[in-house]
Amino acid sequence: MRFLAVNLSSFLVELDTLDETLALFDALSAAPEKGIEEIIPAARTLLIRYQPMQTSMAQLAGKISKCSLQHKEASYGQQVTIPVHYNGEDLPAVAELMGIAVQEVIRRHQESLWNVAFTGFAPGFAYMVSDTGGWQTPRRSTPRTRIPAGSVALAGEFSGIYPQASPGGWQLIGQTDLQMWDLTRAQPALLLPGSQVQFVDGAAGKKMVSLPAVVAPQIAPASDAPTLTVLATGLQTLWQDNGRSGKAALGLSESGAMDKTALHTANRIVGNPSDSPCLEITHGGFRARANGDVVITLTGAPCPLTLKTADGERYRVESYCPLNLAAGDEIHVGTPVRGLRSYLAVRSGFVVEQILGSAARDSLAQLGPAAIAVGDILQTGAHRHCNAVLLDELPQSALPAVGETVTLDIVAGPRTDWFTADALARLTAQDWLVTPQSNRIGLRLAGEQQLERRQHQELPSEGTCSGSIQVPASGQPVLFLHDHPLTGGYPVIAAVAEYHLDLAGQIPPGAAIRFNIIQPFIEITGSNARDHLAA
Repeated sequence: MRFLAVNLSSFLVELDTLDETLALFDALSAAPEKGIEEIIPAARTLLIRYQPMQTSMAQLAGKISKCSLQHKEASYGQQVTIPVHYNGEDLPAVAELMGIAVQEVIRRHQESLWNVAFTGFAPGFAYMVSDTGGWQTPRRSTPRTRIPAGSVALAGEFSGIYPQASPGGWQLIGQTDLQMWDLTRAQPALLLPGSQVQFVDGAAGKKMVSLPAVVAPQIAPASDAPTLTVLATGLQTLWQDNGRSGKAALGLSESGAMDKTALHTANRIVGNPSDSPCLEITHGGFRARANGDVVITLTGAPCPLTLKTADGERYRVESYCPLNLAAGDEIHVGTPVRGLRSYLAVRSGFVVEQILGSAARDSLAQLGPAAIAVGDILQTGAHRHCNAVLLDELPQSALPAVGETVTLDIVAGPRTDWFTADALARLTAQDWLVTPQSNRIGLRLAGEQQLERRQHQELPSEGTCSGSIQVPASGQPVLFLHDHPLTGGYPVIAAVAEYHLDLAGQIPPGAAIRFNIIQPFIEITGSNARDHLAA
């Protein structure tokens, strides 16, 4: 058992087998240790997120190392039958790799009882392992750029079904018509950890009725509350709040506002609860007209703000302070010279549809209210009782601009030891340009010298967190932001300290990052975990 630091509030527990991993997950779920906030199981690891004010990695390592790995709780999850059309283009290659006929691959796939071990990669994507074992299918050497939704695939010891069209490197053996992820169902994910799956021949006419559908409740707007009419959206305007924490079992990362401090500040200025939904405006360009008296504010990336009255007069106004708009007034948000994302809040709050407890738009999962469009009417009045507006909120320190370099503190690990010593030196010695291919999922970085690995074997999927610096085969890292996949298959050399995540979410393409290590690679083994606890 190894304990590997991820960031200042998370670590990986690495085990030898999937059975040991699930046994430890069951043990910690049955008797939770104080301070643990979330556990994300994967193929050979548990990602443990904890509250540093209540415990520490060393304390938890000492306690977890005493857990028995011999017993795994019996699974009594739902039984699911999935019809498959075995027409996958990799089926002949899989048969050749296994040294058997295609029909024998199909027979074994159907006769196995598959158990959902964990979820990740995408919402509704379940990693299923056979009760009889014997499956070891290598990933494709070159991943596909697009795999259709419903594709049934194999990789390593797992079988999985792609819930939506996405890139992927698994071997495709078939297709199912069932929806793995459907928000109209009471349980959006068809397969959850503990589910037992039986695959059958879809051509034989066997059908399975999916989980019952539910109709999403419609939001009833307050008839007397003012509204805002959207006149322009700029590059992208999304609904965002604190996100969806604790949804790992569904394969969902937290998501939410890229700059949560700016979101909370905007709500405080207008007197709302700090986690109320706001508009996240990327690179300015937003315009809206008030259809009644409203109080708004703008925080985050500093944008030139213009108030255009109903009479056509124009005034320059300030961000980080309350602004009253009368009926017919328009607010015009210009392009920021620093930072990337701004947050617009309205007093009494926006009325927004909540999906799985949040109004946040998750760009990877395609979950949450749709992006704001021209002509949308934004309802207000979600909060009947508001606090007083604040007049003395100050903007945060200067945000990075295109052409500038910003320093982010990082924690080495959890897979620093997979890289050469030169790679770790290059990570901190050179600047990394933020490329235009960056988005809410992550910042794609480009450096003069790539990061070289010393271990080249395939890494079993393991949990990731916001701020993880994952290094694909190209050697050019990706810094995961809040819409990142829950699990990943490339090694993570380091992770950004949590207190710099808001800053990372404000770095525009064309700026550069310099990484500063504040904590070296930390590994605690099961044999010395008690020594660390005593220390």
